[in-house]
Amino acid sequence: MSTDWRWEYDPDHAHVTGGIPAHVVTEVERLAGQLVDLAGMGVDVSDYGNGPRPGGMRRMDAAGGYFFFLVAPTD
Repeated sequence: MSTDWRWEYDPDHAHVTGGIPAHVVTEVERLAGQLVDLAGMGVDVSDYGNGPRPGGMRRMDAAGGYFFFLVAPTD
């Protein structure tokens, strides 16, 4: 199993992005990729965005809206 940081849709791409304009999906994916890059460099990304929300979720503004993300570090 890889210990590299990654992002993923939960439950899946079709469910999460269904009906959302392509430019919004592209921007959210770009920001998620940047969070992964920062985490991969050892930056604690659990302080980014607004939060924490219940369950440890954080909110980040994007493309005139927002998305939620969860930082799930592994040992």
